[in-house]
Amino acid sequence: MRCPFCQHPHSRVIESRASEDHTTIRRRRECEACMKRFTTYEKVEMAPLMVIKKDKRRDEFSREKLLRGVLKACEKRPIPLEQIESLVDQVERELRAEYDKEISSERIGEKVMEKLRVLDGVAYVRFASVYRQFRDVETFANEILGLLNKN
Repeated sequence: MRCPFCQHPHSRVIESRASEDHTTIRRRRECEACMKRFTTYEKVEMAPLMVIKKDKRRDEFSREKLLRGVLKACEKRPIPLEQIESLVDQVERELRAEYDKEISSERIGEKVMEKLRVLDGVAYVRFASVYRQFRDVETFANEILGLLNKN
């Protein structure tokens, strides 16, 4: 690893530590020439997961877009941000474990709704109303009745 201070091509690792979720390794290094210390991070580069939209277009999976949708559904609900981010992390992990290269947007929506149903009924109905594009009050009411019957 090249030193960021003097550009010397060699450094030694002083300390290595895995992150809490074991997806990143933090390494403390020392330059062999100038003796200055610096930190590097090592992370696995994931192959892009492509999302097949309803109109058959393909877009790269975006965790940020997923998080925005879930945050909108959870708006003004007593749900800590950490729980929302954890839900999004779980969904992404499960999707990447189940699918190699491509996944339908429908499957992503279903996976999010499974998690939201357990987390918060109101957030679930909000997400479902946008995702399933409820056209009338009857469809909306049927979804709520279905949720009540499952609880």
